[in-house]
Amino acid sequence: MTSTPTTPPRPFDVTTVFPHLAPLARTATRLHPRPGVPSPQDSSIGGPLLWPADEPWPHCDGPHVVDGINPALSPADVRLERRIRAASRSRALTTQERETLERIRHPQEYPLEPAIAPYEGSIAMLPVAQLYTRDVPDLHTPDCADLLQVLWCPFDHPAMPKTALFWWSAATVTDILATPPEPPAMQFDGYLPEPCLLNPEQVTEYPDLRELSKELQEQIGDWSLWQAADTGVDSAYASYPPDFYGNELSVAPGWRVGGWPSWGATDPSPLLCPTCDSDMDALLTIATSEAGRDSSWLPHEEPAHEPLIGFNPTAVQIGSGYDQQLYVCRTAPEHAHTELMA
Repeated sequence: MTSTPTTPPRPFDVTTVFPHLAPLARTATRLHPRPGVPSPQDSSIGGPLLWPADEPWPHCDGPHVVDGINPALSPADVRLERRIRAASRSRALTTQERETLERIRHPQEYPLEPAIAPYEGSIAMLPVAQLYTRDVPDLHTPDCADLLQVLWCPFDHPAMPKTALFWWSAATVTDILATPPEPPAMQFDGYLPEPCLLNPEQVTEYPDLRELSKELQEQIGDWSLWQAADTGVDSAYASYPPDFYGNELSVAPGWRVGGWPSWGATDPSPLLCPTCDSDMDALLTIATSEAGRDSSWLPHEEPAHEPLIGFNPTAVQIGSGYDQQLYVCRTAPEHAHTELMA
């Protein structure tokens, strides 16, 4: 049995070397999702929601386009395929299982069909995350709300799923929707999260290097300062010490709430609320992986030989391995949110 995932201490306290970082520290809550059987009363990824029975289930009106390369699969078929693949890790496939896999992903015929839009009308959205404030210290909700639910449409809009946020007071939800609708198909199987329970843990983060002042960037890039502080940083970083700061000391990888933005695919830019022009804060990072195998962020008690648990327990994949980040208005989280890929 695996014990609670815990982030190893950072290699050293970066503020002792660069004290101007101290006032920029922010906490984030790493969620550490792990396969489980969550209930509607649990904080979870991909689990059942505490959804009011008298509230309409969210749908997306499209457009929903698939191509001839990636077949649109139903959630039921994706779950069945995953069960068969998991079983085959310890034994050979049966004839029936092989036939089932071929039915789910029938052999491609060339030339491939051109892009089509087979699903007119609305698509039921899928649960992505359910977070109770009692479990997630860095989750800041609107007044009187203590529960956040995140759902998405399992089609690209245009490069990642379109999300919807719902804030509730859990005590007011007394009659729960027992069987929510599911979409007839989804664009990628990586858009169906595996049910996971959470192991929330607060960590301290510092800004992406590109968000720092020019003076501080220059200091972090000065290898002699790292040497003088006797930090023990591997000399492999001597040619570009900012890589060590970015990889090991600034923003945590994986699913997390709050903290600093991670600017992987785009340069830092001001994020303003589309409703009121107020500043926006990081709400939730939806991650493709927990941490790289050689990363010091990889939690303790993590069996490195088990990649499903160690690196992608939710089975979510954004693009070719990106994260999807959600941001909300600092003054009114219930305002329209913003999405970025990083």
